[in-house]
Parts: sequence; structure tokens; C-alpha cells
Amino acid sequence: MTDTASSPIAVSPAVSPREERIGFLLIFLSALMWSFGGAIARFIDAGDSWTVVFWRSVWAAAFLICFMIWRDGWHGTVRLFRGMGLPGLAVAFCFATASTSFVVALAYTTVANILLMQAGVPLLAALFAWVLFRERVALATWVAIAAVIAGVAIMVSESLDGAVSPIGDGLALLIAVMFSIATVITRRFAHVRMTPATCLGTMLAAAFAASQASQFGVSSSDMGFLFAFGVVNLGLGLAFFATGARLVPAAVAALLGTFEPILGPIWVWLIHSEVPSGRTILGGAVVVTALLVHIGLEFKRQARPVRPGVTGMPSPN
Repeated sequence: MTDTASSPIAVSPAVSPREERIGFLLIFLSALMWSFGGAIARFIDAGDSWTVVFWRSVWAAAFLICFMIWRDGWHGTVRLFRGMGLPGLAVAFCFATASTSFVVALAYTTVANILLMQAGVPLLAALFAWVLFRERVALATWVAIAAVIAGVAIMVSESLDGAVSPIGDGLALLIAVMFSIATVITRRFAHVRMTPATCLGTMLAAAFAASQASQFGVSSSDMGFLFAFGVVNLGLGLAFFATGARLVPAAVAALLGTFEPILGPIWVWLIHSEVPSGRTILGGAVVVTALLVHIGLEFKRQARPVRPGVTGMPSPN
């Protein structure tokens, strides 16, 4: 166990405005990569969903390992796995649990319900960060979170009248809780590299899917899409997220992540000619507007010159 993992209080190192902007970009890119999931999945005809989960996780794990070896070398990659400690193991568990729970939840509830639960990730992340670590959440962030939840509620309201199982809703809530905890941990222990943790999470998901899958053979075309599903959608998205979430507040990271359920229907519409409903367009407009306004306010705040007596600068006597 590393000192980071054993220490009850780990303070995030100071992040410069430039690094925070890079964090904003990386989190957005992670949401962008994840948003292609629905469009890619529509091309796959593997039959058994656990087979899809298995190959997706395998390709994602392979990509993340290659990424770390390219970036840090063999010895550096080994050190990263050894040094991630309990925070890294917790993040790995969160990602593995969320990915497997998503598949099981689809058998009990609607995609709309799962999507609505995921919209609560920013609020849950903000609450966990505030309750556990007293990380301050700005009023503007709370307002943006409320707008995001309202917008996604509008998007999925048309399909909420289906039969819903408490088990499905419970698993959907578990997904949101796991992702929120992973976001907060990644931010709180910013000096711990979380890429190996996300890689371990994909390995755990693959191992669990292997125990549930009825078959592993797929067609060559399906394997091509599974490769994209794992490398581009999951692996690259996790790499962007694990790097960017270290640089921005947990609530903002989760807030930017909500671009995923907004962009996802757009790709399906453009690629598969599935036209979004009016409520989907309206809800998406509310969410995107809230996100853009909030990000604009954040950049304006960062660019504001520091005044004496404010943000730590001593006042002249």
C-alpha cells in the first residue's frame, strides 16, 4: 500500500488555470468518445450481450495497456499499477461495477430510466465531494446541475410510462453512484494516476462477462465494430477521463460528462436515420445551453485578475 492510499487525508495539488482548461477539454473528449457507443452498438449483431461486453472490455483493456506502455514504458506502467493503491482499486471497482450493472439493468428497465439516473451523476458527485471532502461547489454549478437534470428529464419523459422494475432502477442508480464516486476519487487523489485503475476496471468487467457469456465467437464485421466499441468508445474515453478528471472539480467533471447522453442520439440520428423526438431536441437544447453558459462563466472566472484580499492574496496594510 502506498502512502497515498494509506493517508486518510490526501489534498489535491494546485492546478493552474491552463491545466484546468486542458482538463475541461479532456473531459469533453471523453464524453464525445462515449457518445458514439449507441451508434456503434447498432452495427453489432452478436446476439449475446455478455459477448459484446467481453470483447468490448478486452479491446479497451488492450488499448489502455498499449497507451500506458507508449506513454510511460514497460517499467513505468508496472510502477503505475503498483502505485495506484486503494484509490485506484476503488476506481477500478467503480468502473467494473458500472459497466456490468448497465448490461443487467437493461433486462429490467428502460434505457430512458438508466439515462435519467445517469443525469444525476453531477449532483451525486457534488454531494459526495462536499460531504466527504468539503470540496466547495459554486452556486453556478448547482444551478447548471439542476438545468441538466431538468433537460434530460424532458428528453426521456416520453418513455417513462413503460413497466419498470425496482431492480432495474436500483441498478441504474448504482451506475450513477459508482461513476460519481469514481469522479470524486479521481479528483481528490489527483496525484495518483488513474489510467491503470480504469484499465483494471475493464479487465474485471471482461472477467465477469466471460463467466456469463454463452459464446465468444463473432463474425469478422462484428469484431471490427467491437474493436471500435472497445478502443474508441470505451478505451479512449476512459483515458481522456482519467487524465482530465484530475484537473477539474468533481462536479464540473461530471457535468461535462453529461454531453454523452446529449450527443449520443445525434450520432444515431445522423448514422442510422433515427430522428430524435421534439422532447429530445428540447431537452438537449436545455442541457447544452446550461453547459455552455457554465463553462463560459468558469473561463471568465479564471481570466479575472486577482484582487488584493481575494483568493489568497494578502491585503496591503
